[in-house]
Amino acid sequence: MMKTKFFYVAALIWGLAFTTTSCSSDDDNPTIDPANIDYTSENASSWHNYMRNVAALLKTDATNLYNAWNSSYKGGDSYASLFKAHNGSPYASALSCVEEIVDKCAEIANEVGTAKIGDPYNLYKAGNTEEALYAVESWYSWHSRDDYTNNIYSIRNAYYGSLDGSINANSLSTVVAGVNPSLDTNVKNAIQKAAKAIQDIPQPFRNHIPSNETVAAMDACAELESILKNDLKSYIANNANNINTDAVLNPVVMQYVDAVVVPTYKSLKEKNDALYNAVIALADNPSNSAFDKACEAWITAREPWEKSEAFLFGPVDEMGLDPNMDSWPLDQNAIVQILNSQSWSDLEWNENDDEAAVESAQNVRGFHTLEFLLYKNGEPRKVQ
Repeated sequence: MMKTKFFYVAALIWGLAFTTTSCSSDDDNPTIDPANIDYTSENASSWHNYMRNVAALLKTDATNLYNAWNSSYKGGDSYASLFKAHNGSPYASALSCVEEIVDKCAEIANEVGTAKIGDPYNLYKAGNTEEALYAVESWYSWHSRDDYTNNIYSIRNAYYGSLDGSINANSLSTVVAGVNPSLDTNVKNAIQKAAKAIQDIPQPFRNHIPSNETVAAMDACAELESILKNDLKSYIANNANNINTDAVLNPVVMQYVDAVVVPTYKSLKEKNDALYNAVIALADNPSNSAFDKACEAWITAREPWEKSEAFLFGPVDEMGLDPNMDSWPLDQNAIVQILNSQSWSDLEWNENDDEAAVESAQNVRGFHTLEFLLYKNGEPRKVQ
């Protein structure tokens, strides 16, 4: 989740001393830019504890999200059942469900183009080159480009009613193609164009922010958003071919939930279980190989999350799980403070906390905090 409050600016300006138990003098341990802190034998114990806690919270959040959709939400039926039934607020019809699906697809297309890619680009063009570098999501692992592409694939999956790029007979694409083939083609082409344009940005994105390919990717995302929001949504709601009925759209909603949303969250849960195990193995027996395996597990666990960003509604939103798992940018100063203090309660919040306290906790946990602890300059960290 992208936020407009850029905590990394403070980190760059002020820096923060990281206390170690080494015998070096103060002159040998100057104020350190948090982004450049290394994993060392002196800080390894607190580093391991931090990784354990963050991985455990990710595992819990992924499990809670899957259970909310698959088993029970707020002590009642599963959210999957509630969404498919659409017999109350906020979903009173299959059309209202499909409009939510399209809205969220348009929102992530906009976020990828204007925030995830656009924020670094605009900062760079304004002369704020260092801030631009730190605005790039997933820059620790150099995984930004694939993250953004998977966001576009989340739109594809929602529209196609599948996870493998095939078009299901009960998908929104099939319904639209039956009455307006040109609109369906436009949507599919825009999805493919946006994904390709992002992949065409030279790797890593943070080293090619002002490139022509970056501009092309932003333009492709804007085109995709426009087609989804202005063409597809309005056509479904107002067309004269009566596709906006429960009889036509109920199968679309059921396919979307049963074949896209729930399986994606199931994969997220399972892969975060595996990520937790890899982090525990690293913390218990640190080695370069263990760092490599934990980084591989992070990449694997992150994929279903990025492919879920076209459906950030319901439990993931209402339970605060999106910022819990994917808050960006991080508060790097606070991360270093926690490494020093080992105050793991700072990573948690409850419903009685005010907004500032909740945000403070969410800024020091989740995928990107673990990424910070596992990676440096696009590579797994090394045992010193």
